[in-house]
Amino acid sequence: MSKRRWRSVVAAVAITAAALVPLTTTTLTTATADPGPIADPAPEELQSTLGLVLEEYAQFPKTEPIPAPTDRRLMRHARINGLGELPDGSGRTYVPDLNGPLYLVEDGEPQVYLDVAAEFAPEFFSGRGMGSGFGYATFHPDFEDNGTFYTVHTERPGNAGPPQDPTTYPPQNPTFLHSVVTEWVADDPAADVFSGTSREVLRLGFAGQIHAIQQIDFNPTARPGAEDYGLLYLAVGDGGRGVGTGIPQDMGTPAGKILRIDPAGSDGPGGTYGIPPSNPFVGTPGALGEIYAVGMRDPHRFSWDKQGRRGDTRMFLGHIGEHAIEAVYDVQAGDNFGWGDREGKYVFDSADRCNLYPLPENDAELGFTYPVVAYDHDPPPGWPCTSDSGYAISGGFVYRGHDLPALDGKYLFTDLVEGRVFFARESQMRRGGPEAQMYELALYDTDGTRKRMPDLTGDERADLRMGRDRSGDLYLIAKANGKIWKVVDTISAPVPRDVTRSLEPNQVSLYDFEHPFQQDGAVEIDRGASRTYLDLVNGGEDMRVADGAHPGSNNSVQLGQVDQSAVGNDDWKAGVYDADGVDTLSALSGVDGITVMGWVKMTGQNPSPNTNSADPDDLYNAIGLAGVLSGDSDGHGVRALLEIIEVDGELRLVALGRRVDGGESQTFAAHEDWRTLLPRDEWVHLAATFDYTTGRMALYRDGERVPGFYTKDGDPWQVDGSGASGTTPRGIKIGGSFPQDTREANPCSCSMDTLQLFDKAATSREVAHQYRLMNR
Repeated sequence: MSKRRWRSVVAAVAITAAALVPLTTTTLTTATADPGPIADPAPEELQSTLGLVLEEYAQFPKTEPIPAPTDRRLMRHARINGLGELPDGSGRTYVPDLNGPLYLVEDGEPQVYLDVAAEFAPEFFSGRGMGSGFGYATFHPDFEDNGTFYTVHTERPGNAGPPQDPTTYPPQNPTFLHSVVTEWVADDPAADVFSGTSREVLRLGFAGQIHAIQQIDFNPTARPGAEDYGLLYLAVGDGGRGVGTGIPQDMGTPAGKILRIDPAGSDGPGGTYGIPPSNPFVGTPGALGEIYAVGMRDPHRFSWDKQGRRGDTRMFLGHIGEHAIEAVYDVQAGDNFGWGDREGKYVFDSADRCNLYPLPENDAELGFTYPVVAYDHDPPPGWPCTSDSGYAISGGFVYRGHDLPALDGKYLFTDLVEGRVFFARESQMRRGGPEAQMYELALYDTDGTRKRMPDLTGDERADLRMGRDRSGDLYLIAKANGKIWKVVDTISAPVPRDVTRSLEPNQVSLYDFEHPFQQDGAVEIDRGASRTYLDLVNGGEDMRVADGAHPGSNNSVQLGQVDQSAVGNDDWKAGVYDADGVDTLSALSGVDGITVMGWVKMTGQNPSPNTNSADPDDLYNAIGLAGVLSGDSDGHGVRALLEIIEVDGELRLVALGRRVDGGESQTFAAHEDWRTLLPRDEWVHLAATFDYTTGRMALYRDGERVPGFYTKDGDPWQVDGSGASGTTPRGIKIGGSFPQDTREANPCSCSMDTLQLFDKAATSREVAHQYRLMNR
């Protein structure tokens, strides 16, 4: 990246205008011969030792999209979308709901101030597209005196009703929706219900159902008489048409831009607003004077920060990416963020939407501005690279309040889908420099219990955004259950460790059942090194239950037989399988040892009734726990398995494994009754270790070795000092027969939590340390 440059507006215009020439493939790769794709585009976030204490602020009524949606992502309790405070000293906050209501909140009680949906019925439209509907509201800094505020909403061309007004500029073709900015003037600014007049300020037409006008706002740091005072900023997306079209770089269209207008002026199109003469492209041939910055896909949320002795002001933008990069930009007049030729600080090639590439050597000449903070995201194996992988940044705010000094100078923002809260230090967010390190904040309720946002929302898709009042206090806003929480305190949050240090390099997979893949709740993300995504079979996302096995855990997975009286295959289990081998499990190929470890709680009848038998007293002769399949397995052959099976006519807890694919297995069985080792309704930590070089196996319960015996004499593994077969395991099975999904077999009526796979046979000391670590 080039060094930071302080530029006059005139210089910014000259440099940026040159960068707006459409880039050819040749230009993108100047002096770079066939660059390979970037495998890991952004550094990982770190877990902060700081936590936020959240207090419930308000609960909003349930609302429905118009028309009724088919997209489950729109089926929310309430699509509340932001929070601000009226600039009138009343302390009232305002909250828009995409489905139509604009609420005022006093003392935690929301009241409808204006029903935008009703005002624009039947054209009002919120039933398709993540940002459709009543997207945002902002109040003029002189609202107390002039009663003026602004809203943006979407309408569907062709809906029944009067003809729609023409768009301010030619719409994208074909046009799916209009995004409309409206000015409202209240008869009485102090009233709790709106009464007054309105007029249309601006109307834009978009071809897609996404990426229209996201936010409109005034710069709250600008004072009367300042150049920015009373000017309205608009974050305008590319309409979902930015890939390969050049739209975000086209200076003749408002799409993919930040606009700045004077709503009190009249020299804009139709005389409904003015164009500030200080805008960077005023007078540039072929450029719209309203444009403030260019080259954006989905500019979601922006805010300003004013600090320092000189009162320096910075504008920060959270920008939602296409393939991999969620970014924060420091916005200055005339900036070009590069979309759709750049995503973050990488080359985006519209002909290859599955990869990002290094910048060309002549990139500094092209005038692009790159993020000051960024993070990436990886879809599960096999997920189409052009499909939404379920991550999206929502921009936030730099904390400058007085009550929480630990947050001072930190820019807080969220991943709106996952509901995670991050921060970066404003002092490290420098234009032209390396991207600032970002940290994830822990979240706590007022009882001091650590929570994930899905625990607070009751939904794995939190739909989380951030708001701020005029004192600088911060709020978290969730569509999932229509609640808002206020950040009321900070707390020391020790970074939880999932694995003891000596085992950390060997952890292949970790499933805590608190990290669903956002686009499919029936898939669990592997937090280990392998990133082997796990399928929750038959029960899907309903299998995650609010019952953690150890301190720091809030959830586990429920397994078991669903209907004990009917022949079928509805048992809840989990696994992953590929007949060609699961590539991400290659670390378990040819290994000297494996450890299978996790928490188990028996919750129902075990063993389960055999639904394949007419005899009601017939029970299965095994209880499935967890293990790794061999490289030639059809689901039965295992490399390493923790199970309860019949040994000499009696059920026993066992470690069962084989060293060579297709070879004999060996079983190490516990002497003690399995019902004593695994009493019903009690969490127990189990581990099984397999050393293929020596033939030794072991079982552990709550960190202590379980005495047992080998069930086969001699050397069934044909131990020769080498490791297991060099084939890649065909998968993982948890809680029952898998991948066989045609008939029920050996289900486990149990819950499991924090299942871990290691590519070594852990020592007794390591198992004990791991148990103590997790039980702290």
